[in-house]
Formats: sequence, structure tokens, C-alpha cells
Amino acid sequence: MIEDEEIDILLNDLFDIHGYDFTNYSKASIKRRVLRLYSLDKFPSFAELRYRIKTDTTYLKRFVEEITVNVTEMFRDPSFYQSLRTDVLPVLGTKPFIRIWHAGCSTGEEVYSMAIFLKEAGLLRKSLLYATDLNPTVLEKVRKGIFPLDQMKHYSESYIGSGGQKDFSSYYTANYGQAKFDQELSEKIIISTHNLVSDSSFNEFDLILCRNVLIYFDKDLQDRVLKLFDASLGPLGYLALGTKETLKFSAIQNNYKQLNREKIWKKIV
Repeated sequence: MIEDEEIDILLNDLFDIHGYDFTNYSKASIKRRVLRLYSLDKFPSFAELRYRIKTDTTYLKRFVEEITVNVTEMFRDPSFYQSLRTDVLPVLGTKPFIRIWHAGCSTGEEVYSMAIFLKEAGLLRKSLLYATDLNPTVLEKVRKGIFPLDQMKHYSESYIGSGGQKDFSSYYTANYGQAKFDQELSEKIIISTHNLVSDSSFNEFDLILCRNVLIYFDKDLQDRVLKLFDASLGPLGYLALGTKETLKFSAIQNNYKQLNREKIWKKIV
């Protein structure tokens, strides 16, 4: 068993030695993931785990990958995507150029979902999708645009649930148990590492999506990240969060109006 004080020691090591700042992540979530890894890799003691993290860069990479959350899927929450399709994209379509930021995008399934929507709306050619994450390994998966073929039936159902009317399989090529999505989609995706804890704004966007990331942060860090998004959104831009996330009680809530029951807000100030 690892005590709370030892988790704090690990987080301080990660920041002081390697520059990864997880000190404002939810302590319960971080501890749960550290304990899982501790058990999975059969460490005989906390001291051994701490030594590996401090000295073994290969293991450090594994550790960071395991304690950061990398769970996503295409067209997750179809009603949310339906609102994006019917309420947001027609407005964005009036702009001469569209910049969309997927913050904490993980392996990129939602980025490709958005690219498909933009293509169907005839907006892909004048759009750029910025896909960022703390973890460079998951970004490699975004770059390749290859996802497990056995997920495609579920993704196809979610696509239809979000208002999709085409044959979903027309967007990818199946081969050896993998589905590789069309290059036309990936060509509009700009991929970069970005740390929501420490990095600043890097452009002005029309839409920012950061779904199911804030739930792993404590209140102070949530407020800091929301201010970063507010500073990164252009006038009348949109901010989209996960189903359990909200702008209520945040420092920026008065700058936004929620569109409908979905977690999409429009910037009004």
C-alpha cells in the first residue's frame, strides 16, 4: 500500500526532476492509478517505484502514460454531436476560416469525428483542427489515424445517432483488424504536445473541445484551464465540455451562455 504522503513525494519528484506537474490533479484519481501500476508492475516497495521513476526514462514514459487518462471514442454522446452538427457548425460555416482546438485529445477519435462532420458540412477545406495532449505517445495514434476495426460497429451506431446519414465505412479502409481513416481527414489535423497545467494559449479559436479532462483536475486547476480556454476563444466562440463538466461556479461563467442541455457554451463577452 502507498500512503497519501508518498503520492505527494512522487508528484514532487515528477515536477522537480522531469517537469510534469500533476500536483493539481484529483488526488483520489492519481492515487488510484498509481496503485494500479504499482500492483501491475509488482514493485516490492514504494522506494523501488520512486527510484525507477527518478532514474529510468523508459519507465517514466510508461508511468506518465498510465496515470494520464486516455479513454475516448468516436461520436461519444451522440446527442452532443448532433447539437454540434445542427447548432454550431452552421454558425462556424459563415466564417472565412475555422480553427478548432481539441485540448487533451488523447488518441484522437473525437478529432476524426469532427473532421467527418466538417467534411459532410462542406467546411473541411477551410478548417484546421488542432489536436493537443500532454502525452506524445497517444498523439502518434492521432497522426496515424488508425483505430481498432472491432470498434467500428459501435462508432457507426454513434455516428448514425448523431445524425450521420452516410455509410460510415466509406471513411476508412479496413486491413488486418485495423481501420485507417482517409488521409483527407488527417491532412487538416495539426498535432502538438500541450500541457494544460503549464502551457499558455497558442492561437485564437472558434471552437474548443475539452471533454472529460477537467474532471481529473482539482477546482483551482479547473479554473486555471477554463481561463486559458477563455483567453483562447475568439468573439462568439464556442466551448464544449464533457457530460459531467460545467462552467457553473467558475470564474468565466458570466462570459458564456449555454446553448441547450448539451455541454456547449457560446462566448457572449
